[in-house]
Amino acid sequence: MVASLLAVLRTSRLCQWGCKSRAQLLGPLPFGPGGWSTWAPERTNATLSLEPAGRSCWDEPLSISVRGLAPEQPVTLRAALRDEKGALFRAHARYRADPHGELDLARAPALGGSFAGLEPMGLLWAMEPDRPLWRLIKRDVQTPFVVELEVLDGHEPNGGGLLARAVHERHFMAPGVRRVPVREGRVRATLFLPPEPGPYPGIVDLFGVGGGLLEYRASLLAGKGFAVLALAYYKYDDLPKSLETMRIEYFEEAVNYLRSHPEVKGPGIGILGISKGGELGLAMASFLKGIKAAVFINGSVAAVGNTIYYKDETIPPVSLLRDRVKVTKDGFLDVVEGLQSPLVETKSFIPVERSDTTFLFLVGQDDHNWKSEFYANEISKRLQAHGKEKPQIILYPEAGHYIEPPYFPLCKAGMHVLVGTNITFGGEPKPHAMAQVDAWQQLQTFFHKHL
Repeated sequence: MVASLLAVLRTSRLCQWGCKSRAQLLGPLPFGPGGWSTWAPERTNATLSLEPAGRSCWDEPLSISVRGLAPEQPVTLRAALRDEKGALFRAHARYRADPHGELDLARAPALGGSFAGLEPMGLLWAMEPDRPLWRLIKRDVQTPFVVELEVLDGHEPNGGGLLARAVHERHFMAPGVRRVPVREGRVRATLFLPPEPGPYPGIVDLFGVGGGLLEYRASLLAGKGFAVLALAYYKYDDLPKSLETMRIEYFEEAVNYLRSHPEVKGPGIGILGISKGGELGLAMASFLKGIKAAVFINGSVAAVGNTIYYKDETIPPVSLLRDRVKVTKDGFLDVVEGLQSPLVETKSFIPVERSDTTFLFLVGQDDHNWKSEFYANEISKRLQAHGKEKPQIILYPEAGHYIEPPYFPLCKAGMHVLVGTNITFGGEPKPHAMAQVDAWQQLQTFFHKHL
């Protein structure tokens, strides 16, 4: 009871944590210079309550409520955060208090703004960047994103007195999760382990053509009872600077490292891959032993943009069909028709029929990066034609390419490294957000079942 009272006081106007001391701890306010204006709180009894209070993991739902308003008082709620490169992300929504002067986002629909309707987490997933085409990515999982939440009087997004404010930390490592940098042979990675000694189901986590080492998905999954190896494969440390060739032997070394780790449950491990990471993960499952289960998010069945090598075998990339690339009304390239079908260029088809892996494909039906639904269906046909288990395919209408952990804002368009310019990735904010919540649960259930 004392803890919850302190949490309310901490987020109300009674809190003695002024802007000066807050800035010393967390840096400049997102709503300050360069963002929305800051306000001195008006005299009010309004309190903004969050549950969990103070901090939570990024993939956890957050309960947001306001007390002490006038009956049916119109208010505007807004949220903002800055990423590690200083880009401001923000969202706002208009609400009306109930007859008791209370507002619970789990029960009250938004009346407009960045989103509308009953969306308890809309203030996070509907955030948009102040920099055009900027994707929200967490680069240092050892620090949280700091979210500012404010309640304003009235329905003007940039006006009305400030009634209450809260500061909330969204973390990427659950308490006790262990982060272990890995430099074993050629392998460059980070291993995330749950708090208690294992063994745990092991997963290799692969991202797309952006390169580098992204850890935020692996760190979150470690909090769910998995040993997860976030694996870099180019543009990181002493790894290759380009994607011209991909040698599966490197990934084999990573698989062997994870399988032999004393805190990893055997005999087989899992792979989680998105985009290019799905394509490379499919090649791993086709060529390598010891991969028991794999989840691919909007991956390809063909080599794209580079040749895949394993020992004396090669898979050449499918041809680019530049005449089929279109330009959207917003001026972005739409490249979804820009790759030759692997049914035409069969040498580019990854030999998935060799795999004994159990597969789950998570597919955004509005993916404009490439034909993810077509690829998943062709993999299913090839596996069944060779007497293998039919994979599970989950389709998400109006979801785009980057299906992330829950509550990441939609990245609808942006720079594509291989294309060399901005392309449309597809998706609509609300259905994409719903897809991310479901996909996150689906992949955890799948890995717990099969590993």
